[in-house]
Amino acid sequence: MKREASFFFLVFIFFYSCSSDDSSADSKISLEEALRNKEFSIDNVIACAASNIDSNVVSVFLYPRSGVSNINFYQTKTVDVDKNNFAEYTKGEGDLIDVFNGHLLKYEIVPEEEKWIIVSFEERGEIHLSNPIRLKQTSKPTEYLSENVMVQSSNMPVFTWQDGVFDDTKIYFHVVSSANNDLLSGTYTFEKRFQYYKLDNVVLNITEEIPPILETGEGYDFTLLAVSEDNWVNLFSTVPFNIP
Repeated sequence: MKREASFFFLVFIFFYSCSSDDSSADSKISLEEALRNKEFSIDNVIACAASNIDSNVVSVFLYPRSGVSNINFYQTKTVDVDKNNFAEYTKGEGDLIDVFNGHLLKYEIVPEEEKWIIVSFEERGEIHLSNPIRLKQTSKPTEYLSENVMVQSSNMPVFTWQDGVFDDTKIYFHVVSSANNDLLSGTYTFEKRFQYYKLDNVVLNITEEIPPILETGEGYDFTLLAVSEDNWVNLFSTVPFNIP
């Protein structure tokens, strides 16, 4: 069986956990109410969203720093609201799914229409919030490509790539992972280039430990997400590579 190569294909395994817009009592709790009389920080959760190959399903990804708790997401009814008005957001429902063996997490949701989403978690007694994420599963479904990524293989491989059909990407997130789907490095660049494991052009690094030396004869994967300013994934690419 071919090893898992991407976040998004997990939807076919975990489809039973997908959730549509929820109408339970808990979902009526607004983000404004959840933050009342509490310490909170904005723009302090790394999160983004992408449509799956089935564009009705949206993956909401987040990076859970070590020790965080009470992870949630909040959603507006439509996209035609003030994205910064926390009263417009109500609590969403869904199961968290491991990505890259838990280094990242995701929700799988089936929104009826495009909307805004904010991800939250607690850390050291304070609530931290992501920037608003603009869902575009209808107007701008995530593009899936692999042929746009070029790999110069060595024990410090160089990855370069081109954009797809959308031209509003602001930042690129890239993961080098093992055959066991373990995240070896997770980095962001503004440039369309990354070399494992050099940080000269890396603007954000979520790699928690020093990455291992890539071994001769072993197979690995390179996963690329091209993310717009409003945290929607325009482009997703995964390419396998080997160390000669």
